[in-house]
Amino acid sequence: MAEDTIAAIATPLGEGGIAVIRVSGPDAVGVVEKAFRSKTKLSQVESHTVQYGHVVNPADGERIEEALVTVMRGPRSYTAEDVVEVSCHGGIVSVKKVLDVLLDGGARLAEPGEFTKRAFLNGRIDLTQAEAVIDLIRSKSDRAFSIALKQVDGALSRKVKSLRHTLVETMAHIEVNIDYPEHDVEELTNAFIREKCEFALGAIDEMLRTAEQGKLLREGIETAIVGKPNVGKSSLLNTLAQDNRAIVTDIPGTTRDVIEEYVTVGGIPLKLLDTAGIRETSDVVERIGVERSRSAIASADLILFVVNGNEPLSDEEESLLEELKDRQTILIVNKMDLATHIQMDALYRRLPAERIVRLSAKEGEGLERLEKAIGALFFSGKIESGDITYVSNVRHIHLLKKARASLQEAIEGVAALMPIDMVQIDVRNAWEHLGEMIGDAVSDSLIDQIFSQFCLGK
Repeated sequence: MAEDTIAAIATPLGEGGIAVIRVSGPDAVGVVEKAFRSKTKLSQVESHTVQYGHVVNPADGERIEEALVTVMRGPRSYTAEDVVEVSCHGGIVSVKKVLDVLLDGGARLAEPGEFTKRAFLNGRIDLTQAEAVIDLIRSKSDRAFSIALKQVDGALSRKVKSLRHTLVETMAHIEVNIDYPEHDVEELTNAFIREKCEFALGAIDEMLRTAEQGKLLREGIETAIVGKPNVGKSSLLNTLAQDNRAIVTDIPGTTRDVIEEYVTVGGIPLKLLDTAGIRETSDVVERIGVERSRSAIASADLILFVVNGNEPLSDEEESLLEELKDRQTILIVNKMDLATHIQMDALYRRLPAERIVRLSAKEGEGLERLEKAIGALFFSGKIESGDITYVSNVRHIHLLKKARASLQEAIEGVAALMPIDMVQIDVRNAWEHLGEMIGDAVSDSLIDQIFSQFCLGK
């Protein structure tokens, strides 16, 4: 348990109905009690109750705010310490005044992520659960939120701990065999070690199988909307975002810079980049926009290449289509509400049919076909659901791959009839890599790095 008491604003700064200041530590109740006046002293109230009263300046008794104060005594709290939350009116001045009197009363300002860090250090959650908290906050789709929520609940932790238990049993049997070679305890053989390692390897492969999906659902698919000017790129962005984020006119070249917007299409988060129309131009500003469009294309996970179905492909579009056909590209034939003059048969000879989508961005027609095309391209037609536990964190994926490599070496060592104590080194390495995932074996610097990504009040 920490020896000091911390405080921070737990809600976004700005005007709002309410704001919450969170206090945690051994003297959380005492710090708030100094500045809070109600019918009953906070030190005398039961845990998990709410008290009405006023926050005052202890120096002169001046009322600062009307507030509701929630007392949650450890270990039944977020940090497993005594936690007090002060709910007052939302507003920059009022919240700052309340925070100031709490800091003057003995609390210190919390560091980013320190509340969750304390929950981890106090054993209430492990590292995978702690990291999932920030994923929960940053979720950009219902599916990403669901993945993070399962990890906060410990779904991934339980799988990793079960695997580590299997490996501990294996190492224990190996140790007995090394210490008492005359006894074949539980008929420990190379076949037994191989069976256990292959079981763990299969479990890791199952987690890695959905890792790419999980990473995309967590971070979003970086998607560049490209095409020549006036084909409907900005209209498509506005339709998907359900907002007029980009200027739409009949004048070619309206978009001069890359516009970013997060949207969800069929449960899949997309980071949309509406780019300047790609064409030869003498306009200096537009030329810079075209160069940025090229840069966005180079870095994008997905390219939505928009063409006007009301006219044949231009030479520039033909060239761009040839350039993009081997990338993760979906060709969008826009303006299907107008007469079709583009040669569709020629397009189907250039790209698979499932990567060509006809729609009307202006009318919002055909978007379901785009959803299916994206799902087919990245998720083999559908997103895994049910009891699947996604691994979406890059650090977790890296450690799972290292654990997998160690298990593979152990299996190969058994096949090569290596000494059993050499095989055990590889099994232990796999066990330690899995331990790093949940925080059983992790450096202080890594812990500080992880929690520094959190906001102040979390």
